[in-house]
Amino acid sequence: MIGELYEEALRGTAPVEIEHADGRRRPLPVQDWLALRPGDAGLLDRCAGATLDVGSGPGRLTAALARRGLPVLGIDVAPRAVALTIAAGAPALCRDVFGRVPGAGRWRTVLLADGNIGIGGDPAALLRRVLALLAPGGRVLVEVDPPGTGTRTEPLRLRSGRAVGEWFPWAHVSADGAGALAAVCAAAVTERWEEAGRWFVALRS
Repeated sequence: MIGELYEEALRGTAPVEIEHADGRRRPLPVQDWLALRPGDAGLLDRCAGATLDVGSGPGRLTAALARRGLPVLGIDVAPRAVALTIAAGAPALCRDVFGRVPGAGRWRTVLLADGNIGIGGDPAALLRRVLALLAPGGRVLVEVDPPGTGTRTEPLRLRSGRAVGEWFPWAHVSADGAGALAAVCAAAVTERWEEAGRWFVALRS
């Protein structure tokens, strides 16, 4: 149901919300993923060499990097998201980051934008996985939560007017908590920046 509701949101056929365990709801921010938005420029400028966009969604960043002439690949678990990325002129595959990923060990940059460090609810496991996909000297660019917000995992689910999805774990990592996360993964934060109210870190192993 998670995938079905996500794809429903990407089709724009009905509004889809994210529901928290305490009952709070907020719109799934699909519009933020469809076109470049403030804060993307600095992230894109830091991409060097072959870049893997993990959880690429409809592919705004993947397509922007392709237009810049960088070798890039988007991966997402939603077929609709992959189709939108390809329609935007960028390569993409329907893949789980924990499954088989092309080019493992050869990517110069891995992107975890839009809070995708939260995928799976275990940021250390995810970070170890993407670090293993990097070429020697490569780095991971991660969008994180603002400083002072803490690092935590919470249950979330998606819902629309017709359906309610199953609960799934999602992690949040704050900008000032990224160093501790990196340390447990034998990595280090090499840069931290803020742009347009969004926070990012770069990590290397």
